[in-house]
Amino acid sequence: MSELLTRITQIPGQCGGRPCIRGMRIRVSDILEMLAENVSVSEILEDFPDLEPEDIQACLLFAARRTDFVRLTA
Repeated sequence: MSELLTRITQIPGQCGGRPCIRGMRIRVSDILEMLAENVSVSEILEDFPDLEPEDIQACLLFAARRTDFVRLTA
């Protein structure tokens, strides 16, 4: 699973240092927003022919890991 995360890159000066996919100027946030707006994976892949299905999975895993907060108990 963690090899998926190697598809996510952050390069200073590219897209403001935001996480992108494999060094391309396709931001993780753009893919996540499209998924949130019910754009299907097949539509995304059709619109961005340089993307691979694993890139979409990597975006989802990246987001999941970024929102994994330590749970506090009383």
